[in-house]
Amino acid sequence: MSRLHVISASVRPTSAARPLARWVAEQARERGGFDVTPVDLGEIALPFLDEPECASSGIYTHQHTRDWSALIDSADAFLFVLPMYNSGFTAPFKNAIDFLYREWQGKPVGLVSYSAGPTGGAPAAEMLQPVLKRVGMVPAERSVAIAGINDLVDGSDTFRAPEGLAGELAGVLDEVAALAGLVTA
Repeated sequence: MSRLHVISASVRPTSAARPLARWVAEQARERGGFDVTPVDLGEIALPFLDEPECASSGIYTHQHTRDWSALIDSADAFLFVLPMYNSGFTAPFKNAIDFLYREWQGKPVGLVSYSAGPTGGAPAAEMLQPVLKRVGMVPAERSVAIAGINDLVDGSDTFRAPEGLAGELAGVLDEVAALAGLVTA
């Protein structure tokens, strides 16, 4: 079974990414076809890029980089759950991508963006596309953009999906599965 990592790309302690990523991971499990692993960048706690060699060399001197490399290398595909701040994606997320190179190569990725405002983080997802392509990832054409995230996460840290969102996410999952070479449901 192919391994799908659902990466919560925010490191803020009160981020809506965590409950949203939990919901996304559960939807992916229910869909089937993937062994789903949730990954929280806040828990990974990578420092600002501190490797002396370029990521493309694959020479890692720090244990945190070797651990991150092994985690990313173990995935066959990804779903990134990313917030939008000031029309872009976050610096910690870019940093996490920049730590590695070979580990991202040829792997499909779907994007689930969100924001408090009406764009649902779509500008951040669009801005991320060239970065993903540059490290050799294969982005799905479909994506999900969730507007008004503050109204969708309650005090118990639970994401309440609006009507139709599960279907949109299923389309992204189907495309990621196809890009990963899996037979879609």
